[in-house]
Amino acid sequence: MEELKAVAGSVTEVKYALDTFYFLVSGALVMWMAAGFAMLEAGLVRAKSTVEILTKNVVLFAIACIMYMVVGYSIMYPGDGVSAWWPGIGGLLGKADNDVAAVLAGGDDAPYYSNLADFFFQVVFVATAMSVVSGAVAERMKLWSFFIFAIIFTAFIYPLEGYWKWGGGYLDQAGFLDFAGSGIVHMAGGAAALAGVLLLGPRKGKYGKDGSIHPIPGANLPLATLGTFILWLGWFGFNGGSELKVSDVGEANAVALVFVNTNMAAAGGAVAALITARLLFGKADLSMVLNGVLAGLVAITAEPLTPTPGVATLIGAAGGVLVVFSIITLDKLRIDDPVGAISVHGVVGMWGLLAVTLTNPDATLSAQLLGLGVIFAWVFVASFVVWLILKIVMGIRVSEEEEYEGVDIGECGMEAYPEFTTTTK
Repeated sequence: MEELKAVAGSVTEVKYALDTFYFLVSGALVMWMAAGFAMLEAGLVRAKSTVEILTKNVVLFAIACIMYMVVGYSIMYPGDGVSAWWPGIGGLLGKADNDVAAVLAGGDDAPYYSNLADFFFQVVFVATAMSVVSGAVAERMKLWSFFIFAIIFTAFIYPLEGYWKWGGGYLDQAGFLDFAGSGIVHMAGGAAALAGVLLLGPRKGKYGKDGSIHPIPGANLPLATLGTFILWLGWFGFNGGSELKVSDVGEANAVALVFVNTNMAAAGGAVAALITARLLFGKADLSMVLNGVLAGLVAITAEPLTPTPGVATLIGAAGGVLVVFSIITLDKLRIDDPVGAISVHGVVGMWGLLAVTLTNPDATLSAQLLGLGVIFAWVFVASFVVWLILKIVMGIRVSEEEEYEGVDIGECGMEAYPEFTTTTK
């Protein structure tokens, strides 16, 4: 009997180690998406805005890590919240959060991975949501205003709506489903970006007084393409890691299906966006194809486990078509989004939430619409208020001269692509 207990204990420890390692590797893949966002955005803006974009993406990741450690994680995962709407304010993440005594004791309620592995996985998600905002406000926002908003968004706005679902709050109790964050992460980022863009206004010269739209092409499409492939790779950790474990046959098979469906949705989005752009513009528009890939990935993120690979391809394809029309529509509405982030993450994030009802028998349209409405309303209104306060107190837009010369010089004092430098002997 003692030998059986020892064997069972050893198996439990091995499963714990394997699931913790899988969680950490998945988190590392998602962290690599930060590089993808940086390269994608740097490629889709003008050369004179590149350094500022790169600075934002590095620093916002660091801010997200610190603020989520200080307060965000305890808000999103309080254990027992004060209510279904308000979790309360917890304490600073500490070493005790890595205690493994519970799992070694066994039992159905024992955790199957390190709590700090969970924190690491979750913190890269909040950074992803904040990265969505970066590209949408590019080329005309003050750098320090953006950083202050990042502090508030990652410490409070995002964790609160995350608690409502993933922390066991109201939306979870109402039956709302969002496997890996089409709404909680991507639509939330799109909502925050939309609030900022509306207050910020378009780039100078983007729209004519006669209603004309003047395209402002990106400076480095090879870089944008590299960024898209990095994001495609990182998304396997984003969705695959959200299965949370891999240490038995059923979970291993589930992870494999999530990987395949994630990949197929991206492929469907790319091809659908390509065909849509060809029919509308008569050309194979690379920027639309890149956004089609991302739209397919966003669309499948809410439910990558229940569809078949064929259905996942169609869900991604629908996202690819939707993103092209969304980008065109926002331009007609004079909402200037240099990288298409609001369309990719916000609009297609909504589609992803609704698509859950097509394959998951536990999903209801009413619950999905409730979650969509609550998350969007909270993030948009809270973000709008924060952006408005920043606009009144310190301003959120650079001067017209700084925008003309490029925010790289005005905000960072350097250029990404200097044509020449002079030195003195």
